[in-house]
Amino acid sequence: MTNPLLDGVRILDLTRLLPGPHATQLLAQLGAEIIKIEDPQGGDYARTLSPALFEQVNRGKASVTLDLRSADDVAAFKRLVADADVVIESFRPGVMERLGCGYDTLKAINPKLVYAALTGYGQSGPLAAAAGHDLNYLSLSGVLDQTGQADGPPAMSNVQIADLAGGALTCAVGVLSAIIGARASGQGTFVDAAMLDGSLALQPVAMATRAQFGHTLARGADTLTGALPNYRVYKCRDGRYLAVGALEPKFFARLLERLNPVKTRKAGRRKDRSDRAKTSPAGRDPGARGWAERVTNALSDPRRARHLTRPVHWGLAALFRTRSRDAWIRVLGDTDACTTPVLTLEEALAHPQVQARDMQQGDALGCPLQFDGQPRDALSPSPALGADNTRLL
Repeated sequence: MTNPLLDGVRILDLTRLLPGPHATQLLAQLGAEIIKIEDPQGGDYARTLSPALFEQVNRGKASVTLDLRSADDVAAFKRLVADADVVIESFRPGVMERLGCGYDTLKAINPKLVYAALTGYGQSGPLAAAAGHDLNYLSLSGVLDQTGQADGPPAMSNVQIADLAGGALTCAVGVLSAIIGARASGQGTFVDAAMLDGSLALQPVAMATRAQFGHTLARGADTLTGALPNYRVYKCRDGRYLAVGALEPKFFARLLERLNPVKTRKAGRRKDRSDRAKTSPAGRDPGARGWAERVTNALSDPRRARHLTRPVHWGLAALFRTRSRDAWIRVLGDTDACTTPVLTLEEALAHPQVQARDMQQGDALGCPLQFDGQPRDALSPSPALGADNTRLL
């Protein structure tokens, strides 16, 4: 059973590789009918480049093979367009026009048609016709420069942020919005979705820093990238890591209060002069809640926070190195202090929370959205090349 929310919505998908197919599979998970239009000579490049990836992002779709350089196949494509709600393509600007299938041509056939072009740089600007991939869009958008540890090189993520968040999800939102508009007005529209634009739009925090200081901060030095001891990744004794996200004072205080007995046991109860000085009226340790308040008060200036709270960071880093990751989770697991283990994907899939949400569907991932009274997706495997030619053509 599939989700009925988009039941009756037919989408012609000419995209290839990762961003476009991911966008249309999300729409398939919401109940849309996706007809994958592929070149007869091999189809989507992902079929041969990475069959496992192809399977991940093309479940629940039909496959029709058409050579849009052939007049007969263009005519067949236009017959499909007449009954479609959406066309999504990811060619460089101008390609569909040269094939005789541009937006102006297709909307004359179907005025309600939503036409979405998902590209790297959009339909305008000096780079509109340039080639690119996820890494390029992240580098040009400023995301890559902010990703990684302080004093280290930019870090490449195995999550394709520009492709999937800046591109696929942005495009899917645009398509859904345009479908609503077409149903209300009777007129479709052109959705121009650029992965560079989408990646830029993911940076409100960095833009806020720029507005405050006139520039972004160095890698690993902004509020949420390393300036604060209560929002960092810490290495444990076994070489694995803890993610401490105790940003609010109440969470950080809970964490410090739970850690304080551990620290006391480690250090023993012996006090020397420096200890007495710290607990004297003139130099009293502010305690867990006091430290939490001090860190929070420094939030407005990450540069100041990094300097003032450095001793707290050093102390936490040293303490977390005394036990393994899983040992710390046993100590901290019930504190409700936003502290979690850094898991591998295999560990994440086996986590009770992920299991309870039924996010794994066999060897693939399920729809990240749940709706009251609607079934979760149960998509069929990805289609063989041209599997639906007879039925649909």
